[in-house]
Amino acid sequence: MLQIYKSLESGPLVELSLKTLEKGAWINIIDPTPYELKVVSNLTEVEPDFLRSALDDEERSHTDVEDDSVMVLTNVPVCRGKDDYDALPLAIIVTEDYIITVCLEETPVMAEFNERTARLFRTYKKTRFLFQILYKSATYFLRYLRQIQKISDEIEDQLRHNMNNSEILRLLSLQKGLTYFNAAIRSNGAVLDKLLRMRNNQNIAPILKAYEEDEDLLEDVIIENKQAKEMVEMYSKILARLADTFSSIISNNQNLVMKFLAAMTIILAIPTVISSFFGMNVPVPMADNPLAFLYIMVLAAGIAGGSAYVLWRRNMF
Repeated sequence: MLQIYKSLESGPLVELSLKTLEKGAWINIIDPTPYELKVVSNLTEVEPDFLRSALDDEERSHTDVEDDSVMVLTNVPVCRGKDDYDALPLAIIVTEDYIITVCLEETPVMAEFNERTARLFRTYKKTRFLFQILYKSATYFLRYLRQIQKISDEIEDQLRHNMNNSEILRLLSLQKGLTYFNAAIRSNGAVLDKLLRMRNNQNIAPILKAYEEDEDLLEDVIIENKQAKEMVEMYSKILARLADTFSSIISNNQNLVMKFLAAMTIILAIPTVISSFFGMNVPVPMADNPLAFLYIMVLAAGIAGGSAYVLWRRNMF
């Protein structure tokens, strides 16, 4: 899917076509076809490798600089379900005339830039728009991390009452999402640090024109990313310890059950042994006594009861 927008001086965001492409436009490419990539590359004179860089879902965040364009590849968070979190590469390519974004699928980060929020950004202020996208990505990381915290608290409450496999699998899914977030936030931090160093680079000054408010916004992005990094590390440790704790509880409960079954086996074995002795096909004591069965039952019950009392005193129940 190929979308082209441009901010007007008065504020609204208008949609353009390839035939009416103007300077200062934003070209948003989502899951593109080879033909769309070729057309955009020809119109904007952007390296095809830049446009294809975000189509690898395992691509790490990095920056590339050519003579007439700067490519910033960052990872943005996505929520695919209640407990399914992931990070996708998003390529932001800035040229002297255009800003281009490429991603494999529609993301909440880019969905924030639309007609309703058109007064908050300008497509022709390319450097500021770039930093606004990075800032929105960092805020979504924080938002999803707070969601993960609430879900983990919910899972913990449910596991305290009933340890179902489904809740443990949900916990595993959250841990996997935090792992993806941790890798994405760390690589994004390296990109932000590089952008901070590149602001004084005279070779890319015509492309990334940074003003004072833009530099302040970049510093805000770095702060938000550091906060997200601290939160994801903290939540990862909490979930890991939570999983270890409930694993220990499950193991302890299993030991208690095995101990109880072993004690019951000992108690039930005593009447079986006594009845086996008196059931042998040889002369046995009280063979002619009409009350022998009652005496044997009392004897077996007495020994079993005594054994149960001893095991109870030893905390076997």
